[in-house]
Amino acid sequence: MNEQLHRPDHPISLPPYELIETTEPPCIAAEKPAHDWAYLAATHLIGSPAKAAIAAILEETGELAGADRAWMFEYCDDLLRFRNTEEWVRGDVSSHVGDLQQTPVTMIGWLHQWLVAGKAVMINDVARLPRPARALQAEMLRQNDKSVLCVPVFHAGTLRGCIGFDATRALRRWPIEEIHQLVRCAKLIGIARYGRSPAYGERDSEIATTSAGTDPIVHLHMPGRTRGVPLSAIVGLRSAKDYTQIWLKDEAAVLDLRPLSFWSGLLPKSSFLRIHRTAVINLSHVTELDRHSGPTKQGWAVRLRRLPELWAVSRPYRQELRSRLGI
Repeated sequence: MNEQLHRPDHPISLPPYELIETTEPPCIAAEKPAHDWAYLAATHLIGSPAKAAIAAILEETGELAGADRAWMFEYCDDLLRFRNTEEWVRGDVSSHVGDLQQTPVTMIGWLHQWLVAGKAVMINDVARLPRPARALQAEMLRQNDKSVLCVPVFHAGTLRGCIGFDATRALRRWPIEEIHQLVRCAKLIGIARYGRSPAYGERDSEIATTSAGTDPIVHLHMPGRTRGVPLSAIVGLRSAKDYTQIWLKDEAAVLDLRPLSFWSGLLPKSSFLRIHRTAVINLSHVTELDRHSGPTKQGWAVRLRRLPELWAVSRPYRQELRSRLGI
């Protein structure tokens, strides 16, 4: 199953990462894979509790794919923290399942933006990841990862976790067919892990907890320091080329050293809304909607709590803004 290292499509000759659609590919005439991973996964999920079945699936698919590690992490319900839950490792490869527990999603924000959009991410070369992925890259290099495959796990349209493979001994690019096989396994895991009644006892209460009664903290990566701020304190965000200006309640704007795309993929859609290709706002801080703004009196703009200037609303975002504001 391993690809040869000197083939033309070896990772060193490919871009650092690729985004793979997780929708079912059209049926084409092709050689049938030696193993149907989804069938193997289903037999485990039918015959065992979900947690034990997932561990067996990771071991079996990891072996078949020639991976050095196979793993799963899960999100908290507010998608602002995650933790490793299961892991299989080959031979003397180091284990890291206990390392990332209740970790802020900002650490994997570059990856998260693609997962929440339903994309599988094939990292051909960890060492060549772009600057916005630096925090994730540092953790992967600490784990001696050279190539990594990440496949989102959804249930009822909500991102719940991620499963994937690590290659630690050499650069690796997994074939598209194997990626789609793992996608099918992820769909079955999503149903088994999150689709059952709590009476089954399959959800770990620690990971299922929400931020009810508390204000989740997100961490800003500012020049020279990292600062945690309550999510509710973020009033609005604007793109500043490769960085992001973030307006905080009762404070001046601060500069975060990551692009707006990082934040738009991270912030919960229940509270935050993009109103322009360069701006995202916290809906709980909207105090006014002006539908006769600008020189032509045909523009839209919102006023945000404690900020003097109006924020322009682009035409493609107006209908959703009206719906979210209930007008």
